[in-house]
Amino acid sequence: MNWLYLVGILIFLIGLMVSVALHEVGHLVPAKIFGVKVTQYMVGFGSTAWSRRKGETEYGIKWIPLGGYIRMIGMLPPRPGDDPTKVRSTATGPFQGLIESARDAAQEEVRPGDEDRVFYRKKWWQKVIIMTGGPAMNFVLAFVFFSILLVGIGLPTWAPIVSPETNTCVIPIAEQRSTCTAADKPTPAAQAGMKPGDRMVSFDGQKINSWEDATRLIRSHGAGPVQLGIVRDGKPMTLPVTLIAQDRPNLQDPEKIDKNVGFLGVLPTEVMEQQSMGQVVGYMGELSARVAGSLLNLPEKMVGVWHAAFSGEERDPEGPVGVVGAGRLGGEIIASDLTNEKKLAIFVNLLAGFNLAIGMFNLIPLLPLDGGHIAGGLWEGLKRAYAKIMRRPEPGYVDIAKVLPLTYAIAIVMIVMAGLLIYADLVNPLTLTG
Repeated sequence: MNWLYLVGILIFLIGLMVSVALHEVGHLVPAKIFGVKVTQYMVGFGSTAWSRRKGETEYGIKWIPLGGYIRMIGMLPPRPGDDPTKVRSTATGPFQGLIESARDAAQEEVRPGDEDRVFYRKKWWQKVIIMTGGPAMNFVLAFVFFSILLVGIGLPTWAPIVSPETNTCVIPIAEQRSTCTAADKPTPAAQAGMKPGDRMVSFDGQKINSWEDATRLIRSHGAGPVQLGIVRDGKPMTLPVTLIAQDRPNLQDPEKIDKNVGFLGVLPTEVMEQQSMGQVVGYMGELSARVAGSLLNLPEKMVGVWHAAFSGEERDPEGPVGVVGAGRLGGEIIASDLTNEKKLAIFVNLLAGFNLAIGMFNLIPLLPLDGGHIAGGLWEGLKRAYAKIMRRPEPGYVDIAKVLPLTYAIAIVMIVMAGLLIYADLVNPLTLTG
């Protein structure tokens, strides 16, 4: 196996775990600010590889790099009507027993003097801020990565610069070849003396800002003379060019042919074009909408993953990918023949997209996700606001323990989904080429 491939996997995993660590910091900082006792801050799952205790919190790294967590005491309230310092001795029914066991475990973490430091007793808006902090950190990281990508590196785009791969002859569209013969006529660009590296800046006085501008103006002009403004080696000049009419593939549908359009005979050059901060917002907003649509269609997407894993069907490039698949993509990026600039751009885009997806996934209003706790906090706030307006007694805390059976069911589904993604990423992975 190419050692660069392994380096790519390692770099991605490090980037992912840094993202996870900062996600948990997003929970940890507001929890400590609001006085919640946090006993553990861990990156990873499984057995502990390294840890240090600072004050009341143990900070550590675990061996399985598939997530992280912070442990806050008192996530579940005691049974309504019970003394919070005592444990209920009996429970009826399997679900009730499950709930009461979870309550008991939560209460065992509470030591004398910690009664006001439990999570469930905090104000509803403090709970919302604590649980929103993790996804918010992912969104901040996504914005930072997208800013590095768009503003610092740029996006690949076709520029109106003559490519060195441009043919100097007119090859009929029906002939599937890329080399010139003695019988081929020179292109209008070759006859006019255009050279690789020439940037087209105007067409008969009309400004050219992009390759799309150049293509539109050339095709719509048809055959005939035109004054083409270019910049060569930093010096502006004007070239008289006589376009010819050719049949060319349609720009929107290459299967269709546009008859007798203007033809110059140059190919564009791909460049990394830097964007503005405003475009970062638009770019991230567009991707957020696509991610949201994918989350809404997640069950359908997972069916596609199942078929890809067990029936050998092609993976959907827009479908979900797990940590293993993303790591393999990271390895493929580093081991590819792309320029270092393009490798960096794709890698940063991958990390940005992963943070965006993790942040949005965690906002789904279902436990055990952060969104479930956020929904509980918001519901508690609505109940208290209604009681205040109606001058009723203040309601108790929202008892999320009542939905623990559903929470465990959802957790099992998530584990199955994660396992399916890992298997699919191993036997039928997504690649850079689709």
